[in-house]
Amino acid sequence: MDELLADETDAEMTGELGRAVDALGADLEKLELATLLGGEYDDHDAVATLHAGAGGTESQDWAEMLLRMFLRWGEREKLDVEVDETLFGDEAGIKSATFTVHGPYAYGLLSAERGVHRLVRISPFDAQKRRHTSFASLDVIPLLADTDDEEIEIDPKDLRIDVYRSTGPGGQSVNTTDSAVRITHLPTGLVAACQNERSQLQNRAVAMRILKSRLAERMREEHQEKLENLRGERRGIDFGSQIRSYVLAPYRMVKDHRTNVEIGDVDRVLDGDLTALIEAELRRRTEADGA
Repeated sequence: MDELLADETDAEMTGELGRAVDALGADLEKLELATLLGGEYDDHDAVATLHAGAGGTESQDWAEMLLRMFLRWGEREKLDVEVDETLFGDEAGIKSATFTVHGPYAYGLLSAERGVHRLVRISPFDAQKRRHTSFASLDVIPLLADTDDEEIEIDPKDLRIDVYRSTGPGGQSVNTTDSAVRITHLPTGLVAACQNERSQLQNRAVAMRILKSRLAERMREEHQEKLENLRGERRGIDFGSQIRSYVLAPYRMVKDHRTNVEIGDVDRVLDGDLTALIEAELRRRTEADGA
């Protein structure tokens, strides 16, 4: 098309060529990103859990903002995101939330966001309009495929299964039946819950799959600890532990402390545009592994 346009003027073909080049560029970027996702579980779906950290209501509100950010990120990436359980804060926000991301390389991409996220802003909950710092953490594990599930054997005697009524903000019931399910693995203390499916049976199936994934992650962590703790240092959800800072006052800036990537459009990032941040972290990891 480019050669043809060198000899003649065709506005329609010129527009078509531009669109074709843009599409090819987008495909090339996806292919390049795929080369950074060669981990054993990178192509799996992901189970992610958000926890509010130090800061009380302020951090619980921040955790809810992060949940929205990751849900919008999933929409942008055309990934299917399901919120499995939400523990709402007493006044505002959420204390924790678990969500599952389905789609190509969901775990590999979202694993780049694992860690503590820090927010600095003028608090909407402070009558004196003072600046507050809040923290929330994201943990991500790969969701086991059906064939992987068979490798994790759980003795039914090791499980405590509780059913309860789903609740929303303020404690009101989300539905009128005891369909929410919480499963506790007694030997390890690991817990998985689901409250957003239509039936108790569906909630139980989702919770069991999440529990198996968490048990598998526990097994991998124990193995990694024997190999010089390859996962790295675990930190508290507070000052000095953050992987990224989102500053809304006195200036506006998102800075990733691992890669030093800075983005001035904070609203765009909070609306789910994490591409540059995730790609930079994946490149950093690849270079570190190569070193």
